[in-house]
Amino acid sequence: MAVLKQQQEQEQEQEQGQALRSILALLISFGPIYVNLLAALLVITNLRSSWAMALLATFLLLIVVPCDPYSPIGMRIAKFVCQNAPQHFPIKFILEDEAAFDPNRAYVFAAEPHSVLPLGIMSMCNHAGCLPLTKIKALASSVVFYTPIIRHIWTWFGIVPASRKGFAKLLEQGYSCVVVPGGVQECLYMQQGHEVVFLKQRFGFVRIALEAGVPLVPVFCFGQTSAYHWWKPSGKWYNQISRTIGFTPLVFWGMYGTPIPYRQPIHVVVGRPIKVEKVLQPSKEKVAEVLERFIRALEELYEKHKEDAGYKNTPLHIY
Repeated sequence: MAVLKQQQEQEQEQEQGQALRSILALLISFGPIYVNLLAALLVITNLRSSWAMALLATFLLLIVVPCDPYSPIGMRIAKFVCQNAPQHFPIKFILEDEAAFDPNRAYVFAAEPHSVLPLGIMSMCNHAGCLPLTKIKALASSVVFYTPIIRHIWTWFGIVPASRKGFAKLLEQGYSCVVVPGGVQECLYMQQGHEVVFLKQRFGFVRIALEAGVPLVPVFCFGQTSAYHWWKPSGKWYNQISRTIGFTPLVFWGMYGTPIPYRQPIHVVVGRPIKVEKVLQPSKEKVAEVLERFIRALEELYEKHKEDAGYKNTPLHIY
């Protein structure tokens, strides 16, 4: 009995230690969002104070200081986050057919939905070790890379600005790329209790995959939408502002009103690659045809796994 009790105590200590590491990892990842908001609020409300001007100057400096993606300290932080943050939810990673992937070639992993934050893709970074590939980059809105602190941390994760030229160059260099085609615009359509994807007008990622002759891989992240509560305005003016600034401003919160997401299990399901022929100048019709194939594959992936993931009665809307 004494031995059993000791084992239980050790297991409890390990669980508590893991919980603390997971929370710290999430604070490192998403805490800077709130730090930036707080800093902006302090500067705006104290414009005449010398310390407020010093704070503003510091944050402006952080916008222009070069990011080193291979910083030894940064790499250690990224590894810590990618190994511990997924345990918070936890994130369950499901690869339908590992044998279908060649570690010597590149792929375009198109993950949906975006949700408030695309939390599931942290399980697809190099440091997570879930994919049978060694060269992986994730693409994010360029707005992120004009944001102090966040730009450095996310660069260490292997995230780069989303641009057509940069995307194509990474594929040419043999990097597999993780993209969220719906992007921040998808947040305009989010609904509680529903899974929403904005894809029918997203031709860019398909066109680039065709030009590079790189297979497309559908990925669906179940549970991500419920990781945060959020509030957003409505109306045409809000939609217009979101499109103009390149992201969707909304208020969101997690556990105890903090940036730490709720402990909502997330299932990241990676489907089989969709082979595409290399076409240097694909026609609109060809791009639309491949996009339709991708959407069908994503729908099939959702239907196949929704019951096991606990979303049997959750509707999927594709706009």
